Amino acid sequence: MIVIKARGHPNIKATHRTTIEVTKDNYLTGRGDCILGIDADKSLKDMKEFLDQNKKREIKVDLVVENLVESIKGYLDPRLTFLDEKDIVIRKSSYICDRTLMIHASKSAAEINRKIIRKLREGKEMTLRISVI
Repeated sequence: MIVIKARGHPNIKATHRTTIEVTKDNYLTGRGDCILGIDADKSLKDMKEFLDQNKKREIKVDLVVENLVESIKGYLDPRLTFLDEKDIVIRKSSYICDRTLMIHASKSAAEINRKIIRKLREGKEMTLRISVI
């Protein structure tokens, strides 16, 4: 299991219908409608060894904010590179780039529990737990 720490921001919208993003950036503009967390302590490149070992597998990402948990399932396609040093993107589509963690995800930013989104807008800490199913 991989654990990532990030935090919310007042500009979090979480309205994107196909993606979720967490970034190492320490700021968020109003345009980032898929971003749920900033100031992440890991990037895809930091997790590359674990992710490469589990390609072709289904994974689960638990988003934890205080006592609330949202689970997202998706797949580690063999073509994924996990090379990005800043962003982690979860995609409902099959689009692949260096920023993609998983494809065919079960949820997008717009589908995350709004109680979680409200807490993230308050700047609360978020923990992401990535595990192989």
